Amino acid sequence: MPRQPISTPNAPAAIGPYSQAVRAGGTVYLSGQIPLDPATGELVQADIATEARRVFENLKAVCEAAGASLDDVARVGIYLIDMSDFAQVNAVMADYFQAPYPARSTIAVSGLPRGARVEVDAVLVTG
Repeated sequence: MPRQPISTPNAPAAIGPYSQAVRAGGTVYLSGQIPLDPATGELVQADIATEARRVFENLKAVCEAAGASLDDVARVGIYLIDMSDFAQVNAVMADYFQAPYPARSTIAVSGLPRGARVEVDAVLVTG
């Protein structure tokens, strides 16, 4: 099955050899987003809720570039440097999704690109 890359200037450009997202059939795999401002390419450094909002806005933009929305997301993966940020990131996620909620995992990691504190990836289904 051929892969179709998806990209948008409304989310940060990939900072490595990968696509913002790839469509394979009716499934779109969104690469992890950290709180990079798509206009400047700079890491947003604020409270964890503000950083998480930037991440979800980036994911939303990639979903839209795929002709979908966050409502089409089937699975979310959240990666946190500090699990004490879980409740705040969870509250931000609740602002972006509605029932039925996507499946999700939350994983503590020792480091993320550019020193970010949160990264989120997702899988959405369009067909």
